[in-house]
Amino acid sequence: EAGQVYNVGANAEVRNIEVAERIVQVLGKTPDLIKYVQDRLGHDRRYALDCSKIHALGWKPTRVFSEGLDSTIYWYKENPEWWHKIKYQSEDFKKFHKEYYKERK
Repeated sequence: EAGQVYNVGANAEVRNIEVAERIVQVLGKTPDLIKYVQDRLGHDRRYALDCSKIHALGWKPTRVFSEGLDSTIYWYKENPEWWHKIKYQSEDFKKFHKEYYKERK
């Protein structure tokens, strides 16, 4: 229906920390790259989508979440020219990146 929102997801409940751990594992990095922060009001431990509206139309995922995550990570590894131009062209991103990653040089 025009004007409606249809969430598209893999129907997988995964904690944020599990996603972060998988990303560093696939990238061959060490888990010390994951930085824990103090919980704050409204801090999400996980994200979940209600995909019932799109499923009612007959759509369903073709991959499980872990496959899709791995595929996404590999795509970014194989296509640095795509994300490098975003990273290096945006002044806001440059500022964020410089501040956030200053300890990790």
